[in-house]
Amino acid sequence: MILDAFKLDGKTALVTGAGRGLGQAMAIGLAQAGADVAVTDIGDMSETVAAIEKVGRKAVAITANLVDPQGHKPVVPAVIGAFGHLDILVNNAGIIRRAPIQEFTEKDWDDVMSINIRSVFMLSQAAAKHMIERGQGGKIVSVASMLSFQGGIRVPSYTASKSAVMGLTRLLACELAPHRICANAIAPGYMATENTRPLRDDAERSKAILERIPAGRWGEPTDLAGAVVFLSSRAADYVNGYTLAVDGGWLAR
Repeated sequence: MILDAFKLDGKTALVTGAGRGLGQAMAIGLAQAGADVAVTDIGDMSETVAAIEKVGRKAVAITANLVDPQGHKPVVPAVIGAFGHLDILVNNAGIIRRAPIQEFTEKDWDDVMSINIRSVFMLSQAAAKHMIERGQGGKIVSVASMLSFQGGIRVPSYTASKSAVMGLTRLLACELAPHRICANAIAPGYMATENTRPLRDDAERSKAILERIPAGRWGEPTDLAGAVVFLSSRAADYVNGYTLAVDGGWLAR
């Protein structure tokens, strides 16, 4: 039956930046589909862990500061140590810094690039090594952005990093396909998260954004759950190197 292809029973997943927001919603969605889930964040993850356990799945929290260039190193080994194997990696952790180009600092550039793209590659590399050695295939899903497709304003490092996520996803797909590892990305539209709070609090900017979204609303973190389950499941075994927009129709306008 086709619905069986979406089940993640017996799979283990790692979701970065899962203490709240998009990462939390995706982690819970994966658990609801049957996966045991490891979550990473720099802050409290107890709410996410409790929600995963509530649906009868195992959860483990791994504190990691992915802005630190070395912060990724213990993560994948910790997941394997807890669950024995890793089948699904969701690279969600990310930050944004806003300022005009002429005022943008080197630190804001480096911090954003470190977590938004460097950690994505390093964690993907570590996960892929394990998946290749295990010989059972796997799924890598990274979180891109509308700014993987567009330029944006006042967010140079964010735009650069999210454009890089889309490009890296294509490369991973090309190199890892022979090992039955699929690499795809999700590009969320304008979502109601802490990252977009400054935009939502700006009445003029929020109105302009909502007027362009055919769905007529900001996205909710739970809107990503179906997409991540699909891309992590057998149902997407022939989907590789693609960036799926979950944007309420923003890019279609």
